[in-house]
Amino acid sequence: MQTPDTMKTEADYAAMMEKLENLWDAKPGTPEANQLEALGILIDQYEAQQFPITTLDAV
Repeated sequence: MQTPDTMKTEADYAAMMEKLENLWDAKPGTPEANQLEALGILIDQYEAQQFPITTLDAV
């Protein structure tokens, strides 16, 4: 399985979440664990862009 470089649509996001779930128990140091880490980074970046968390005004 090859990890994509970008995630642009909700369909891409859903597909990557499914792949992440399938790799969740990957043993450290394996190619699967490397893919898991890369997917996690891509998903985190996508979520930060699509679902930004705004800070609340303390006043």
